[in-house]
Amino acid sequence: MSIPTLSRVRPAVRLGPFSSVLRISVLLTVIGLAIATFGLFALDIAIGEYRIPLGRVLDVLTGGGTRAQRFIVLESRLPRAVTAVIAGAALGLAGAVTQSILHNPLASPDLLGITSGASFAAVATVTSTGAATGAGAALGLGVPLAALCGGLLTAVAIYLLAWKRTRDGASGPTGMRLVLIGIGVNGLLLSGVSWLLTRATLTDATRSQLWLTGSLDGADGTRAVTAGIGLVLVLAVTVGSTRTLAALRFGSDTSRALGVRLQAQQALLLGAAVVAAALATAAVGPVAFVGLLAPQIARRLLRAPGEPVFGSALVGALIVVGADVIARTVVPVDLPVGIVTAALGGPFLLLLLVRTNRKATLS
Repeated sequence: MSIPTLSRVRPAVRLGPFSSVLRISVLLTVIGLAIATFGLFALDIAIGEYRIPLGRVLDVLTGGGTRAQRFIVLESRLPRAVTAVIAGAALGLAGAVTQSILHNPLASPDLLGITSGASFAAVATVTSTGAATGAGAALGLGVPLAALCGGLLTAVAIYLLAWKRTRDGASGPTGMRLVLIGIGVNGLLLSGVSWLLTRATLTDATRSQLWLTGSLDGADGTRAVTAGIGLVLVLAVTVGSTRTLAALRFGSDTSRALGVRLQAQQALLLGAAVVAAALATAAVGPVAFVGLLAPQIARRLLRAPGEPVFGSALVGALIVVGADVIARTVVPVDLPVGIVTAALGGPFLLLLLVRTNRKATLS
């Protein structure tokens, strides 16, 4: 007589209209990532010309500390660390959404031309006006506002160029067309940035080149608050569309069969990803490879079937804050955070290309 096996039943968590299966290993991994991110966040505040012990940093953040320590922590270093967390989370979120919808681990905002569009608009603003005039400059948002608009316009152009009507009457952009057109637009915009730099004055070219490396030196409270509000709104839209995002991972035909309004939902989620990437680029400049790295690392850590949205945002924040700590401690001079992420992301991109090519060969 055979003994029937009992399947393990996982508890479910319900919050209003949302519900999810509770997996202890995933929960512990998320908690570990959050603790690691906060630890690097506190270390990023502690290091500098005037070093502050980590315990004293936590004391200041909870309302204690001397007057000098409160000025250094709250006024000087906290905006930089908060901006790093927000920019990293936004890039990780944008990468997770684009890779899920396009079914391609190589699809990220920086490889599809979104950040290049933001860079082109920002450099054009600096070289044409010196970032000293214009409506944006009047609000103290000249370069960031131009970068945000440039990223959004580039995304709209890529989406429209990838639009195609198929033989069965359906219409809309396909994943491969978006990737190929995005790579082409990215190359075109990078050439445009180089052309603008050759025509700029030495001062404007130096300022533009510093911004293009992805630097947190210019981070302030205004940029952090603006990017933070945008990130919260984008995260709310994305988390609210979790079921739709999961259905889109099965492909267009399956998604339609599950009742998903394909074009509308794709446009909404891609729009949210573009806004997140553009906000991050507007805040700190183009920080390379975070949108590519974070979703793939989060997927492996959480052992998820697809790119997890919240986990990718958490890993993105961890990467950028960690890169800023490395840039300020490992070498004798401060490096822009974008140089560190580029150094880490280059080998990872080659690894992804090799794995993708191997899978294509075996299939």
